[in-house]
Amino acid sequence: MSINLKSLIPVLNAQWTGSDADIFVDHISIDSRSLQNGPETLFIALSGVNNDAHLYIVELIEKGVQNFVVQYIPENCAGKANFLIVENTLKALQEFAAYYRNLFHFPIIGLTGSNGKTIVKEWLNFLLSPDYNIIRSPKSYNSQVGVPLSVIAINEKHNLGIFEAGISTVNEMIKLEKIVKPTIGVLTNIGSAHDEGFENLQQKINEKLLLFKESAVIIYQKNPLVEECLTSFSAQYSLNERNLFSWSFSDESADVFILKKENKSDSTSIKYQYKDEVFNLEIPFSDSASIENAISCLLVLLYFKYDSETIQNRVQNLYPVQMRLEVKNGINNCSIIDDSYSSDFQSLKIALDFLESQQKKNASKTIILSDIFQSGFSNEELYSKVAQLISDNKINRVIVIGATISSFAAKFSNCIAFQNTAEFIAQIESLNFENETILIKGARSFQFEEIVSLLEEKTHETILEINLNSISHNLNYYKSKLAHNVKLMVMVKAFGYGNGGLEIAKLLEHHKVDYLGVAFADEGISLKNGGIKLPIMVLNPESTSFPSIIQYNLEPEIYSIKGLKAFLKIAREKNLKDFPIHIKLDTGMHRLGFEENTLDELIQTLKGNSTVKIKSVLSHLATSDELQHYDFVISQINLFDKLSSKLISELNINPIRHILNTSGISNFPDAQYNMVRLGIGLYGVSNDPAEQKYLENVGTLKSIISQVRIIPAGDSVGYGRRFMADRETKIATIPIGYADGISRLWGNQVGFVTIKNQKANILGSVCMDMLMVDVSHIDCKEGDSVIIFGESPTVIEMAAALKTIPYEIMTSISQRVKRVFFR
Repeated sequence: MSINLKSLIPVLNAQWTGSDADIFVDHISIDSRSLQNGPETLFIALSGVNNDAHLYIVELIEKGVQNFVVQYIPENCAGKANFLIVENTLKALQEFAAYYRNLFHFPIIGLTGSNGKTIVKEWLNFLLSPDYNIIRSPKSYNSQVGVPLSVIAINEKHNLGIFEAGISTVNEMIKLEKIVKPTIGVLTNIGSAHDEGFENLQQKINEKLLLFKESAVIIYQKNPLVEECLTSFSAQYSLNERNLFSWSFSDESADVFILKKENKSDSTSIKYQYKDEVFNLEIPFSDSASIENAISCLLVLLYFKYDSETIQNRVQNLYPVQMRLEVKNGINNCSIIDDSYSSDFQSLKIALDFLESQQKKNASKTIILSDIFQSGFSNEELYSKVAQLISDNKINRVIVIGATISSFAAKFSNCIAFQNTAEFIAQIESLNFENETILIKGARSFQFEEIVSLLEEKTHETILEINLNSISHNLNYYKSKLAHNVKLMVMVKAFGYGNGGLEIAKLLEHHKVDYLGVAFADEGISLKNGGIKLPIMVLNPESTSFPSIIQYNLEPEIYSIKGLKAFLKIAREKNLKDFPIHIKLDTGMHRLGFEENTLDELIQTLKGNSTVKIKSVLSHLATSDELQHYDFVISQINLFDKLSSKLISELNINPIRHILNTSGISNFPDAQYNMVRLGIGLYGVSNDPAEQKYLENVGTLKSIISQVRIIPAGDSVGYGRRFMADRETKIATIPIGYADGISRLWGNQVGFVTIKNQKANILGSVCMDMLMVDVSHIDCKEGDSVIIFGESPTVIEMAAALKTIPYEIMTSISQRVKRVFFR
């Protein structure tokens, strides 16, 4: 892409100010942290409820960025760069993408639906790539921001596009349609995702169909509600050439009618009728979602007039889609970023940005990269661009694998080349991977999962998956509740509520929260050693930890005269000046804090003291989640206001004040003061069922089936023979137990796990390292995945059954359980 800046002024209806409009830009950016920003970047400063990219323009100018689309010119920036001033920068991004899309005239497949969009997109890319040079949405870029960024990646070598579009409410799809302008529309499964944004299912379908208002064909699964919506849609947006191309399991009038479906253990055979002929198709999956997605792909291939033999040969090679980047612990203190299933230029840029945000643990960065496919560039141009990209991202070591990329190894600095994966694996020991962050990025055909397996730290097969996107979503949900200029402290104590402290702290630093909170000094020291620069408050500091707190620039909460005097003594010995401390007031929790009758002594001790500075004054609500105690909370807030105001007046200070926790943010918005403290809500748990539906699940505890056996009626299971079979029963053993954090009270048919989307009750006692479940009704085998908690059961369900709270469930998960972080 090379666009003249002057040509964009009328496109964006922008006001121009700058030194030179007659220059060209070849990169669009919305992320100030990206190392790919440079002199030829056009930075679009998006401004939303929770973040304003205008705040980073000064920093970007210092880094060499010269061209900006803005809603206003920040102070001290006038005359220092070129600015296109618009009313709304998100609208400008979308308008630019729509303008850019209209420069190209080749078929575009547009995908929308509730489920399956990304999988169908990736499978279509695989099925059609032998015959087309395809541009597609990277990962799941289907939002109001993701769609324009996807379309902007088109270049003149592409001859087919596949883009997905997702919406969460009305009036969103009409904007995306102008950007994608699909000539071929595919409607995937319509389910319950984002139901809260629509009045009913019919309204949701009508909105999604707007993506296809200029499409020549719409491919869909036939059912009465969709048919009804399509009838009214076609009447409103009639095109002479429009073709409705349908499939169905039950309606013989569909263009493709599935006559027979036979499920096997790992595959499905279907017999379908098309144009009065009958064909067979083997699909290498047995779950219903994959079968529906494969049939959507089948109809696209039929529309493209592929013969049945070619369709069968390609469909039988479909594979599970890896839709996320995963962060894993590696050997020799390495961190692994696993993106081992795709290799294209756009997703490489995304992965490198992710690497930059996740590599604080290790200063050294390595990339293992395969041949790159479907770039739209010549090999010379492609690998020149890739080399520049890797150089811009300051990668210390480059390992390339593949005949094509190896022939361009000279373009990369500090590069080692291998012809194939086997050659690399044969020499892996000599490469000495140690204390580095390794991005593994390869096309599926290179089987880089073998490399991941070799470099990954070996632990047992129970893992806790942490969805970083969900953490970002939950963070932004609570940010949206805050008044302007209210700061945000996020609690990462107790190993991030069991989810992993350092990795979550990195993400929070990426989101520029104001403070992190930990319980003890060693937690803060671990974060500082991991490269975290954010200020960290230690809520329960022991006096013996004060020297370490000072050494690592942590900020202690002070809650007693004894503790204050002990800290002041050390501070004076070290000749400190204005070292930040936080004063805790007890307003009724009666756990820690200065009570009203100790306030005068506190004031006298601090008056005239220059060794410390009161950074904040805080208290803690005892019942913010229990509205039957509303009056007690109000009394706490009033007392906090009184005591903190006295401190501020007597000491002539201007500290941050904060009293609200997660439930307080939602239930007592008038008491936000200067800062709030977000805890359990970040991790997807609310004490309010009405609020819970707006949060996303963060942690999913997974294991596998170790063994399956059948026991006769009368046999028992586990210690103490607590379960006696009253019938022949199929039992699966799962390698997780109370040493991993699963309460013994969850056993003996109180609790359950989920296998293949079905409940499997726990039988007998939970053992130290294992538990047994009833799988008599489930077609499963050894090695199959097991959900211990996540979407079902949720930690809220578990806590209710065990008469405890979700905090205890989450923080009980043992450190021996490997955490895997993904986007």
